[in-house]
Amino acid sequence: MNASRQWWARIPLPAVDALIIVVSALDTWVSLSGEGASALVWVLAVLSVAGLVVRRRLPWVALLLTLPANCVLDIVFAPLASLFTLAEQSRDRRLLVAAALASAVASAVPSSFKGSASDAQFWTVIYFAYALTAAAAPVLLGQLLQTQRDLRARLAEIEQAREHEQLLHAQAVLTRERAQLAREMHDVVSHQVSLIAVQAGALQIATQDPVGRDGAQTIRSLAVKTLEELRHMVTLLRASGGRTTELTPQPTLADLQRLVASSGIPAELTGELPASVGTPAQRTVYRTVQEALTNVRKHAPGASATVRLWHGPDAYGVTVTNIPATRPSLALPGSQQGLIGLRERAELLDGTLHAGPTADGGYEVKLSVPSRGDSR
Repeated sequence: MNASRQWWARIPLPAVDALIIVVSALDTWVSLSGEGASALVWVLAVLSVAGLVVRRRLPWVALLLTLPANCVLDIVFAPLASLFTLAEQSRDRRLLVAAALASAVASAVPSSFKGSASDAQFWTVIYFAYALTAAAAPVLLGQLLQTQRDLRARLAEIEQAREHEQLLHAQAVLTRERAQLAREMHDVVSHQVSLIAVQAGALQIATQDPVGRDGAQTIRSLAVKTLEELRHMVTLLRASGGRTTELTPQPTLADLQRLVASSGIPAELTGELPASVGTPAQRTVYRTVQEALTNVRKHAPGASATVRLWHGPDAYGVTVTNIPATRPSLALPGSQQGLIGLRERAELLDGTLHAGPTADGGYEVKLSVPSRGDSR
C-alpha cells in the first residue's frame, strides 16, 4: 500500500503546480483560438491562468481571478483547480457552497449568448445544472482529502497518546512492584538480618573462646553493614518509579508548571497551594493534573484546559476544567482505571475526587483534600 502511494508523493509540489498551470494555459488557448477575442478577453484569460500561481497561499484570490474569464470563455481547468485548492484548505462549508455556485453561474453565462432568443433561458438553466455538478466534484474531492489529512493527524495523535498511556501504566506497575519489593525487604529480610546481628552479639558476649568471640564480632559487624545497605536499597526502591533513572524523586508541586507546558494541549496553570502541603499530597495533586490532561488530549481533541490550584480554611486541592472538543474524537479502548486510581489516592488523604461533564459540554476533575492532611 505504501509503495502504491509513493510514486506520486515523491513528485515535488512546484512540478505539480507547473503542470497545472501548463494544462490550464492550453485549455484557455483552445477556448481563445475558436473565435476572435478582444484585448479585454485576452487580459481576463491571462489573469485566470496567472491566478493559479498563488492558489496554494491565496485560494480565494485564484478563484476570483478565474470567474471573469469563465464568464466570457468556455474554460474548465482553471476554475476546477481553484475550487479544489479552496475546498482542500477551507473548513467553511457555506463559503464552499457559495464558491461552487459562483463558478457554476460564471460557466453558465456564455451559454446565454448561444442559440436563439427563445430557447436561450432554457439552455442557460441546463448548462447551469451541468456546471454546478462539475463544480461540486472538485469541492467534494478537496473536502475528502482534507478529511483524510485530518484523520491521519488524529491517528498519529492517538498513537502518541496511547504510547504515553502505556508508559504511564508501565511506570505505575513498576512503582507497585518496587514498593512491594521494598516492603518484603524491610519486613522479612531486614528482620532476619537483625536477628542474626542480635544472636551474633549475644554469642560475642557469652562465649569465652577468643576465636569464637572474634567470629561472632565479625558476623555482627557484617550484619550491621548489611542492614545499612538494606535500608539504603529500600529507600531507593521507594523513591524511584521510572525506568530512566534510579535516583529520580517523585514529582511535586514544583513540577506542575513543566507538566502543564509539556502536556501537548493549550493549558493554563493558575493559583497556588500552601507551603505546608506534604509530599504525598503534592504527588496526588500532580498525578491528578497529569491524568486529567491526558484524558483531555485523548477524548477532547482541540480543547483547551485550565488547571486551578486553590485553598481555603478547611480544604485545598486542584480543579482541571476543559472546554468541549473542537474536533470529532474517535472511540478508543481504555482501562478505565485512571480515575479509580485518583480516587484511591484522594481517599488515602481523607479527600475526595469528583469528575464529570460541565454545563457547557466540557469536563471537570476536582480534587479536594482536608487541611488537616497538610502534614502528610
